Amino acid sequence: MKSLEVVNLVKDYQIGKRTVKVLKGVSLTIGIGKVTMIQGASGAGKSTLLQIMAGLDEPTSGDVLLDGGSLFKGCDLPGIRNKRFGFIFQSYQLLPELDAMENVLLPASISGKPDSSKVKALLEEVGLADRAEHRPTELSGGEQQRVAIARALVNDPDVIFADEPTGNLDSKTGDAIIEILLHAVKSRNKTLVMVTHDERLAVRGDTRVNIVDGRIE
Repeated sequence: MKSLEVVNLVKDYQIGKRTVKVLKGVSLTIGIGKVTMIQGASGAGKSTLLQIMAGLDEPTSGDVLLDGGSLFKGCDLPGIRNKRFGFIFQSYQLLPELDAMENVLLPASISGKPDSSKVKALLEEVGLADRAEHRPTELSGGEQQRVAIARALVNDPDVIFADEPTGNLDSKTGDAIIEILLHAVKSRNKTLVMVTHDERLAVRGDTRVNIVDGRIE
């Protein structure tokens, strides 16, 4: 990947007759191979920005440029999300009917390149080699998030997007998860864009972006 840019993003939501302006012209260049931390108060627009950058939501106006091309016009967005982007959510988003190995394997199965040996290696890397056949309900929150990290890495994506990945975890477990995540992305020279409200985590990034009332401060 050569570049990832946000260009004058505006996002409005219509609630009844009222228009809520969440993003108000955000422009940003993401450092390739770097860790970018997006922080801000609740409701500032940081998660909305991340979701649009990741192609999970569309802007009202503005654009996201991946290697110079629009993410929303004339591209295979589902293919990009599957092959070039990895996702880690606060609520894990694991499929309850699948075990850990099957959850990690899912993106690779969708892309047509399932490799169980790679999944086993990823689960070992995140410390879950002995939990591969356990379903989410049999795993702790920290273990579920480790599965989510392995799943995000399975297709060797260019960018990992993480939305409050420690938000549902206690501080000790959250610290361990961040260490695993940062080691995984840095050892692979991946780009990580992470939303966090935690100042302790925000300082771990190469770049910090502060969102205030829908704008970059």
